[in-house]
Amino acid sequence: MVVGDFAIELDTVVIGSGPGGYVAAIRAAQMGQKVAIVERELIGGTCLNVGCIPSKALISAGHKYQESLDSKAFGITTENVTLDFAKTQEWKQTQVVDRLTGGIEMLLKKNKVEILRGEAFFNDEHTLRVMGEDSAQTYSFNNAIIATGSRPVEIPGFKFSERVLDSTGALALTEVPKKMVIVGGGYIGSELAGVYANLGAEITILEGLPAILNGFDKDMVKLVEKNFKKHGVNIVTKAMAKEAITTDNGVTVKYEVNGKEESIDVDYVLVTVGRRPNTDELGLEQVGVNVSDRGLIEVDNQGRTNIKSVFAIGDVVPGAALAHKASYEAKIAAEAISGKKVAVDYRALPAVAFTDPEIASVGLTESEAKDKGMQVKASKFPLAGNGRALSLDAAEGFVRLITTKEDNIIVGAQVAGINASDVIAELGLAVESGMNAEDIALTIHGHPSLGETVMDAAEAALGMPIHM
Repeated sequence: MVVGDFAIELDTVVIGSGPGGYVAAIRAAQMGQKVAIVERELIGGTCLNVGCIPSKALISAGHKYQESLDSKAFGITTENVTLDFAKTQEWKQTQVVDRLTGGIEMLLKKNKVEILRGEAFFNDEHTLRVMGEDSAQTYSFNNAIIATGSRPVEIPGFKFSERVLDSTGALALTEVPKKMVIVGGGYIGSELAGVYANLGAEITILEGLPAILNGFDKDMVKLVEKNFKKHGVNIVTKAMAKEAITTDNGVTVKYEVNGKEESIDVDYVLVTVGRRPNTDELGLEQVGVNVSDRGLIEVDNQGRTNIKSVFAIGDVVPGAALAHKASYEAKIAAEAISGKKVAVDYRALPAVAFTDPEIASVGLTESEAKDKGMQVKASKFPLAGNGRALSLDAAEGFVRLITTKEDNIIVGAQVAGINASDVIAELGLAVESGMNAEDIALTIHGHPSLGETVMDAAEAALGMPIHM
């Protein structure tokens, strides 16, 4: 191993190249800093390589397959529909993941960010060592940004293996399972349940809580549950997963519900019960960075730790483990290092589940607003009243605005239905900007479009609905 005997000087070093890390590195470089980014595995991190992006690719493939099987509503009949899942996986990798991660690497180089391959370990608050396969080099820095992300939690009785999968393994399967159990009905579990159910698998979800997709309003979750039932997905709530026993050709999953032990034989079991921050092998104790019992790094509203020169963003800090939250925090940290007066404000942080139908929320729910002592009202517009939704044969769902009773300020919104992940963006802007319902109602929306549902919901909030 070749070891550097001198420290290479940097303004800012970023550890991790996921949606937090690469965004932080590019923004810091744009602000005039000399920047390097350390990555031990793949540029783009979990999200781009084995998380958000490949899962959405497979979700799209599942939708295409279902449309091929049944488009009778449009007068289209198909026969002998087949699925070449190896080709699906090849498309996902080469045309989606590789193109996107390659683009990120190009952007880093274009912005003169040096890419350091290896693992980073802090020596002190201004130096760290990057250790590659056959070399090690010390770097000094004015500021460091930790963006090392998280990894799936492994639970007792479910040691990850060829048949007991984490989300990475589930996205890399070479076959569509005939039967699969998914332990955990949150974002990841519900999205991947939808993927494989749409591709023809028999899915059972085991959820410890009273309902799947905890955190979303009940009427939104009911729409997802209804679709799951349509595709034969069995949802078992208040269930405790006990053990996975690998057999010659599959796995037996034991679980307890209502005090009774049950078992089910499947091809694979996917465990999606949470993620653990990657903070345990960075040498943070060498620097004195405050870390919670859960491994989360304590930061202020600029992402700065208790050590002035060290920042942290994304899954390694408290809050929702969302890629767009990491990217947002990345810009705040990079700009704070450059001396800008910035601070995080999560008021308009959206939450999106790419289920069938998609569900999304931003700002406050009605109950959250009332818990804060606010006088609010909820105004709901059904997609069934929207021409574009009807023309897409996707009229299930709604847009709901949460507005103040006094002046109709939009403090929150929820969308359930086709393309909710896109429709929520306008409402996020409304919450961020402190708009009222009249601002939205007076904005001319293209016709026919799903965006009109937002305008219609705003008119409902003003007590003057046209289309319902």
